[in-house]
Amino acid sequence: MTDWDDTPVEAEESEVGYQSPPKATRFKKGQSGNPAGRPRGRHRKVPYEAVLGQMVTIREGETTRRGTAAEAFLLKLTQSGLGGNSAAARDILDVIERGKDQKGGDEPEVTTITRTIVDPGSVTWALEPLRMAKKLDPYRETARMVLQPWLVEAALTRLDTTLSPAEQRIIVEATRTPHKVRWPEWWSENP
Repeated sequence: MTDWDDTPVEAEESEVGYQSPPKATRFKKGQSGNPAGRPRGRHRKVPYEAVLGQMVTIREGETTRRGTAAEAFLLKLTQSGLGGNSAAARDILDVIERGKDQKGGDEPEVTTITRTIVDPGSVTWALEPLRMAKKLDPYRETARMVLQPWLVEAALTRLDTTLSPAEQRIIVEATRTPHKVRWPEWWSENP
């Protein structure tokens, strides 16, 4: 039996056990421990361009057009923000700020934000999808709406009484194409 202090240095290095693998299997300096594995620092990234670059159909009122998914997402986010969703409003303002910083500020600044508050009981927003009325300027939220001729004809057939000339003038002005309406015999205002 040898004394601990008498153990040669070579014997101490050749011991195999916890935290000391055999010398032959130890990593060599500068050699990868996983040569066939995934390269370090290379993580799978989300394919933003593939997803947000897809062409989708964007519907705005009655009109439809083609655009990228990113554009559709930003339009929906803007719509939510203007509709009262404060988190969406903050997000879209951040996007605008980041876009302005990336372009170098050459674009005109947003000076006003218009918010349209719609009364929950209002039927104005239902008239266009039902094709009962038409917006005169499809790109403005506050554009004047006019009634379709068929709707005016149908409503006039249901009336029990005749309308005054002032009421008739209002209906003629609110009709999209009044010359196409078949006015009743008692109608006195000419379109």
